[in-house]
Amino acid sequence: MTLVTDLTSRKADTTAPLIHPLVERWSPRAYDPTAVVSTDVLRTILEAARWAPSANNTQPWRFIVARRGSDAFTTVHDALMGFNQAWADSAAVLIVNIAETADDEGKPRPWARYDLGQAVAHLTVQAQHEGLHTHQMGGFDGARIAQAFGLGEHFEVVSITAIGVLGDLDALPEPLREREVAPRLRKPLDELVVAGE
Repeated sequence: MTLVTDLTSRKADTTAPLIHPLVERWSPRAYDPTAVVSTDVLRTILEAARWAPSANNTQPWRFIVARRGSDAFTTVHDALMGFNQAWADSAAVLIVNIAETADDEGKPRPWARYDLGQAVAHLTVQAQHEGLHTHQMGGFDGARIAQAFGLGEHFEVVSITAIGVLGDLDALPEPLREREVAPRLRKPLDELVVAGE
């Protein structure tokens, strides 16, 4: 069994001091298939998402919380595409992140996806603080998920978050195993700030 034991090597090499959950956050694919996220911890993670900022406090996000072993988990997992299916079955929880793109009267909510992104970011940082890891996925059949869970036309499945405890690298197929231990890289800050300081 091979575990990512040198977590120091996975920490972000920042050019300014950041809080620990941000420095320590990375997106593993190797999860412990026996680990369980307690109801209290899961509630705490979702509470962090609830308190994210949103345009006019509309909170245009919804979540489908699917624990490993449940019918909901199987439904979400079966809608994953490509390599995602090869590793996500070991995550303790799959959370489907949904944007409410219009209100009940059909008025568009143009910032819904942005607001959902903030809620998921809050969820991710809180999960890291709780000693868990997350991995965001975009490879899935959103229409299949929407139909399976009866989502209305104003709801859009935007992403899926895997949550769990680090597991065995050897359980991953070779291309994914290599990516799991590859150096973490980011563009320099001066490439990201296009104006100002």
